[in-house]
Amino acid sequence: MTGLPGMTELLLVRHGESQGNVAATQAHRSGAYDINVPARDADVELSDTGRGQALALGRLLAEFPADRRAAVWSSPYLRAVQTAELAVRTGGWQTSPLLDERLRDRELGILDMLTSAGVEARLPQEAERRRWLGKFYYRPPGGESWADVVLRLRSLVADLDRLCSGQRVLLVCHDAVILLFRYILEGLTEGELLDLAAASAILNASVTRFVRPGGTGPWHLESFNMADHLMSEGVQVTEHAGDTNVHPR
Repeated sequence: MTGLPGMTELLLVRHGESQGNVAATQAHRSGAYDINVPARDADVELSDTGRGQALALGRLLAEFPADRRAAVWSSPYLRAVQTAELAVRTGGWQTSPLLDERLRDRELGILDMLTSAGVEARLPQEAERRRWLGKFYYRPPGGESWADVVLRLRSLVADLDRLCSGQRVLLVCHDAVILLFRYILEGLTEGELLDLAAASAILNASVTRFVRPGGTGPWHLESFNMADHLMSEGVQVTEHAGDTNVHPR
């Protein structure tokens, strides 16, 4: 143990609206079984609206004085990388986002590219198992549970505390990842997390801020899911939520 402080501030940003977000929302609303995205999840790009959101995020970053600028880390998924790069460049930050696979979205395995209706129709046993276990512990074949994602995020937090001692860090990632950071940093229970997930849709390009003066002790949630930087510029605020039926039956 070195006794060095860890991070002092953590900014969590959901990527801008992606083409996959748009396709998934359209598929759910129409009752379709399949989500029509012509790329693997890691390669889905931002929509035009998502690019506008990333630019607005960059203009928010431009307001940070030089001594408040942060190390920037990103999920390696293209929609997150594009958000991070557009925002950093627009904000004039002299840094390049560092990519870390632990920030990637949850792996859906056999459920990938299926809507809830598609899972019910084609994989009814999995649909029933998902309802029984709830979202935190349900692991689709070939995929991850939220508990699995928590394990990789805990290791990332430890590494960031070590590598970014006394620094502010900005992470560009995904909606479930932001909820699970809240679970870790606030010490939530499974029930508290699932209540939060059922009630909250993480907005595209929104900012959640945790602070910990001195880099030690408990984290404090300063703001959650803020999108004022989009609304103030007249940029469309988009809400593409996952399944809200998250509690175990």
